[in-house]
Amino acid sequence: METAMTGANFQLTTKDFAVLEIMLERRRAFADPIVPMLEDKLSKAEVVAIDSVGSDIVTLNSRLVFRVDAGPAQTRTLVQNEVRGPVGSSLSIMTRRGLCMLGMAEGQTAWIEQADGRRESVLIATVLYQPEAARRAVREKSQAEARRPHGLTLVYSAAADWRPLGERAGMRQTGDDDPGPAAA
Repeated sequence: METAMTGANFQLTTKDFAVLEIMLERRRAFADPIVPMLEDKLSKAEVVAIDSVGSDIVTLNSRLVFRVDAGPAQTRTLVQNEVRGPVGSSLSIMTRRGLCMLGMAEGQTAWIEQADGRRESVLIATVLYQPEAARRAVREKSQAEARRPHGLTLVYSAAADWRPLGERAGMRQTGDDDPGPAAA
């Protein structure tokens, strides 16, 4: 029931690591056959902060494209539990494939030994959406907008003798040009 990882090691966010720890405790109580795979994943994990996980890493609720052995590409959202929705749109981390994919990077391959002894390879082709990367993008956009000055923006400067349309030029007085009380 062991998972042999090929290539670079994998990363788990602190949140995903905590989810797996809880899952392990619950599964141990029932002598679940996936327990050795969970223990292996947790012991080999590189744990990273949620804000620093690479956008090419599979995390919970990531949408990804993967291949099993030489089969066709499949697209799924990696979820903690089975959710209601279109059949085949999600893959739970409570399955061997789902658990294997959690923490893998684009281009990485891992081998899974199934309960019946078959071995299959899983290749992560693309991470289409990762919630942590999406949150960072939104935060960066709002920070950029906060730095931009609000209000009116000067597009050009009008000439000093410019007057609004329809306004007539008035008489300009200079120095001693005061007509005095007689002009009133």
